[in-house]
Amino acid sequence: MSYGKTVTLDAPFTQTVTRVRDALKEQGFGVLTEIDVTATMHAKLGKDLEDYVILGACNPPLAYQALGVDRSLGLLLPCNIVVRATDDGTIVEILDPQIMVTLTDRPELKPVADEAARRLAAVLAALVP
Repeated sequence: MSYGKTVTLDAPFTQTVTRVRDALKEQGFGVLTEIDVTATMHAKLGKDLEDYVILGACNPPLAYQALGVDRSLGLLLPCNIVVRATDDGTIVEILDPQIMVTLTDRPELKPVADEAARRLAAVLAALVP
């Protein structure tokens, strides 16, 4: 089962993170959290990891609609976006919002998930030249 969408870019990590933030903003998302996985693994475990961040993005109108259907849906919010460096460039991965419909078995969330998926697909499309 696929639970996300991925693009690989021939671009530096830091530049890609900035581009992802800009593309999210264009689609009405703000970044609520940023987890520097690389720094955390180094600080807590003494382990080195490639550049790797998790951005917790939220589109407030869509989040409000989803929470109106099911208050527990906050467990699946915000939408997580992973940006990580590889030998071939930088990978951007976005969780498929349809997962919230599948996991909750709440078909009334489908229109919200559809809109979030459309916007997040536009984010990925904006990154690809």
